[in-house]
Amino acid sequence: MKFQWSLLFGLLFAVIIALFAVYNVDSVPVNYIFGTADWPLILVILGSALLGALLSGAVAIYRSFVLSRKVKHLEKELEKKEASISDLQNEIVVHQKKSLQVEKPKEVKNENTTI
Repeated sequence: MKFQWSLLFGLLFAVIIALFAVYNVDSVPVNYIFGTADWPLILVILGSALLGALLSGAVAIYRSFVLSRKVKHLEKELEKKEASISDLQNEIVVHQKKSLQVEKPKEVKNENTTI
């Protein structure tokens, strides 16, 4: 449901940008570092929106990539720690069994005692 709302808001935002761009068709000067050019404002608005979407998409993809690598690393670390916990539990069980066998007193029957 969250994806559907995000898609709906994205489409609404795109329509608003398109309407804004269509109403602004005058030529405007665009200053570059190396010169100036006259461009229709519709292209400047749509180009700016496109570059903003591409930049935010690239940042989101990079962030997703970094987080997925971190998750994989943490999952491997968790598996190692679970294995070491399992080994320690097995050692504790073996140690407890050995200590029970050692501490278990042998029953001695003494038939010579009289009451």
